[in-house]
Amino acid sequence: MSLDVSPALLEKAERGEVDEAEFVDCVRNSLPYAWEMVSSLVAQLEVDGGEFADNQVPPPDEQARGQLLRALASDAIRGALQRHFGVRLAFQNCHRVAVFPLDASADERLARFTSARGQLLNQSPELRDC
Repeated sequence: MSLDVSPALLEKAERGEVDEAEFVDCVRNSLPYAWEMVSSLVAQLEVDGGEFADNQVPPPDEQARGQLLRALASDAIRGALQRHFGVRLAFQNCHRVAVFPLDASADERLARFTSARGQLLNQSPELRDC
């Protein structure tokens, strides 16, 4: 299961009334490693500036890796994170998360990061089973 959904939030979803802030809070509580990863990269981008900020350190365990996969593979979760933090997210190799500003200043760098070439250049034997 991707998220720990409270009975109250599930009931709202069943009625069709889902507030994005409540969904984001559910993501924050359900996927703390992924949340911390994205929020720390957003802070790094804000402090350092530049075209993007990324993480290249593999998660400490499979539970953390699973959180990243669930957060970034789900269109709903990924979209909510992007809207909440005001960034664009990119993802490689089960751990390399990157945040890019929304403005066009990083478009070229984002395109390189998410290209087939970028993916191939980010491969290594130790990441084969991630």
